[in-house]
Amino acid sequence: MAQRIVLIDGHSILNRAFYGVPDLTNSEGLHTNAVYGFLNIMFRELDEEKPDFLAVAFDRKEPTFRHQMYAEYKGTRKGMPDELHEQVPIMKEVLRAMGVTVMELPGFEADDILGTMAKRSEELGRQVTILSGDRDLLQLATDQIRICIPRTRKGETTYEYFDAAGVKEAYGVTPTEFIDMKALMGDTSDNIPGVPGIGEKGAGQIIAQYGSIENAYAHVAEIKAKRARESLSEHYDMAQMSKVLATIEIHAPIEEEWLSCPLTDLYTPEAYEMVKRLDFKSIAARFQVPAVKEETVFTLVRTKEEAEAFFHAAEGADLFGFSWILEEEEPIALSLCVKEAEAVSFVIGEELPFDWLLKKLIELLGHAGRIATIGWKKTCLLSPEAKAFTSSVMDCEVGAYLLNPLKNSYAADDIARDILQRTVPSYTELAGKASFGELLEKKPEVFAQAAGREAWVAFLAAKPIEEALAAQGMKSLYEEIELPLIPVLADMELAGVRVEKEALAEYGRRLQEKIDQVQKEIYEETGEVFNINSPKQLGEILFERMKLPGGKKTKSGYSTAADVLEKLAPDVPVVRSILDYRQYTKLKSTYADGLAGYIREDGRIHGRFHQTVTATGRLSSTDPNLQNIPVRMELGREIRKLFVPEEGCVLIDADYSQIELRVLAHMSQDTNLIEAYGQAQDIHAITASKVFHVPLEEVTPLLRRSAKAVNFGIVYGISAFGLSEDLSISRKQASEYIEQYFKTYPRVKAFLDKCVSDAKESGCSVTMYGRRRPMPELKSSNFMQRQFGERVAMNAPIQGTAADIIKIAMIRVYERLKKENLKTRLILQVHDELILEAPVEETEKASAILREEMQQAAELAVKLEVDLHIGKSWFEAK
Repeated sequence: MAQRIVLIDGHSILNRAFYGVPDLTNSEGLHTNAVYGFLNIMFRELDEEKPDFLAVAFDRKEPTFRHQMYAEYKGTRKGMPDELHEQVPIMKEVLRAMGVTVMELPGFEADDILGTMAKRSEELGRQVTILSGDRDLLQLATDQIRICIPRTRKGETTYEYFDAAGVKEAYGVTPTEFIDMKALMGDTSDNIPGVPGIGEKGAGQIIAQYGSIENAYAHVAEIKAKRARESLSEHYDMAQMSKVLATIEIHAPIEEEWLSCPLTDLYTPEAYEMVKRLDFKSIAARFQVPAVKEETVFTLVRTKEEAEAFFHAAEGADLFGFSWILEEEEPIALSLCVKEAEAVSFVIGEELPFDWLLKKLIELLGHAGRIATIGWKKTCLLSPEAKAFTSSVMDCEVGAYLLNPLKNSYAADDIARDILQRTVPSYTELAGKASFGELLEKKPEVFAQAAGREAWVAFLAAKPIEEALAAQGMKSLYEEIELPLIPVLADMELAGVRVEKEALAEYGRRLQEKIDQVQKEIYEETGEVFNINSPKQLGEILFERMKLPGGKKTKSGYSTAADVLEKLAPDVPVVRSILDYRQYTKLKSTYADGLAGYIREDGRIHGRFHQTVTATGRLSSTDPNLQNIPVRMELGREIRKLFVPEEGCVLIDADYSQIELRVLAHMSQDTNLIEAYGQAQDIHAITASKVFHVPLEEVTPLLRRSAKAVNFGIVYGISAFGLSEDLSISRKQASEYIEQYFKTYPRVKAFLDKCVSDAKESGCSVTMYGRRRPMPELKSSNFMQRQFGERVAMNAPIQGTAADIIKIAMIRVYERLKKENLKTRLILQVHDELILEAPVEETEKASAILREEMQQAAELAVKLEVDLHIGKSWFEAK
């Protein structure tokens, strides 16, 4: 059986992958989509072909012979985008780490190397597959040489294969004749000018009939198409030149050792390190996972005698790392690490009860100078006593998040890679789909490593994270805001919020009635019974049968996105009904039905609050997301009626008034804006008065609405286009509004401009409290991405500072309630809003604490104002 070789056109496949795979960046901010796509295409081909040999060819920066000879055409070639350019050396590095032969030859293009390698390999009796997106290579096809052309769209890749017969079938010419066909039709992307007026179809017909451009020219008078006949006659010299450009060199002076390019084991430790660094978790799963570190020992302890000995030895440690291993929120093991060479996991059971292990851990916490863990909140949820040691903890998850808030994971393997530059297998790589419990039962030695690596990584990463936070000016942000917030969030999750289950079911029934009613109205108004949830059917009804304006046709049909329908809704009642139908069905599925599943036996929902998710520092909420309770529809707002206090209690709701605008006034130090807030009047009316030059008492509701849109829009770097859409005015008028706003508040403009320039210079934005948000978007060669980056650079310092302030307020309210021995509990945080559940007799005191601590959370140039309400439901208190 003949040996097989796969030859890859490096730049071509990278280019295909770059434009076919959505943008990806790793934790270092490197663009990685082209490398990711390339590897997936390569692995797919290798899995399919199972070759014996593999090599990848790249162009060199030096100009090739053909480009030097015909330099006047070089300007037609598009430059490589920066995001792709930076991935070329990374790609070569990955391939070399895999032991793949990388071929480059000064003065020759990659296709010349591939052509020569293919022909030499054919002479050696090998079956050859060339992987390339460049159809020029079809000229190389024979019975033994196949060209594989991948096509990647929206992350999906399909493949076409061409041997000599395949080229003839697809183009009507032989592979050799394909050169002449290409010379006639030209290709600006390859600097081949071609003959003016002759396209692919015409070129194919001419070469199919005459075999070559020389023979076609000899019979030029016989060519039937007048334009092609005249053009070839006039531009024959260009056709000859194009043929030279189109012809791939098959006698390039390649390195002889390149022919010996065996496909060895690609899954080397060096390659594994690289794919982990690039955050390619699906590709990393292909590797045989290496041991964490040869001299590191991961052991299981199941007896009290062994555990006692370990805890006794650990008492003198300056630093220890630990982690609780949970299965469905229940602890099944405790892992500890007090030295780099060893991590021990204590298995909870009859011999080692949870209470005993917790007691031992608390004792150890009391002796240790520094404590390291990944996810301190887990411990706070398990033990009220542990919260007392919070100030001594380095929560590596939170620390790693502060150092790079753009990542979506801060697990042990991520922290090891990003902080320690060491490779640690992820849980999935170690255990696959097995749970911790299954792993403990079936593969205890793997469980020991999976459990122990969290404590081990925390032990090693604590000091580097601490040093990095100090170096980046975020030490106090961590110690004074993020760390003390952890027990606050834990207690909020433990407290939960009460929901009236029967009222929720009734609410669901009312929604279903609304859905049925609106559905009936839609059918009557359209005269059709159809699936309202089907964008395709809905688009056909609205834009084909009803002939409504504004239809945007896509490959899958008409767009029925909310922004399209919102524009039609004021004038077309059925469209308003469709939007209402969508709202009602979402309310039913997400809240009426969805919330019911989260109510526990105590009648309360115990959601989760996350502090390592958003890039700006805001908290997020899941299981369920209570920060997304709708407020626009009356029926949506009524959901809040279902959230109620315990018997004998009330809910106290306090909301910062315009906190981001107040932060903007402080950070910009704009005297006009500060003065406007100092007047203790309606800021939007004052802005309208100043911007539109009318007396304050003559500001109309419309002018106030416009000023409000500009006020809040400025905080988010709104464009004239965005404002024109919000206010339904012309772009010119919107531009004038923004221009006049900046004339009114000149230091706001200067501040926002400085935010952008500082972010461009330093690569990140910074809040008042030192929180940093990296800005890789500002370096993008894509204009839209850069524009987005500039808007983020304006907003992140403001929104991030507001997020810091609300966190400070939460800590202060929580600690004050404890200090004064009140039974009142902080139970919810929704953006700029805090909610307490207070016994009726504590209402006055708790309200005063809430207002005072929120208003005094930060000292700004303008006063922090709080809107506070009390009620027997969230609806009443809001």
